[in-house]
Amino acid sequence: MPLHNRLKEYRARIGVNQQEMGQLVDVSRQTISLIERGDYSPSVTLAIKIAKVFDAKVEDIFEYEEDETNE
Repeated sequence: MPLHNRLKEYRARIGVNQQEMGQLVDVSRQTISLIERGDYSPSVTLAIKIAKVFDAKVEDIFEYEEDETNE
């Protein structure tokens, strides 16, 4: 999947678990887990909510890499 994230790293910085992170952005613990594993790409709205929790830019947490097979 071309969307990589540093959510787990950012979460560790502020000392919250997946359940607490989910509560902060109004999603389930499972959604946070799926995002961290790269199995789910958050909506733009959710990505912005997550970034605001850390007072960071979306690009600091999420990075999109072009699929090289689509040249």
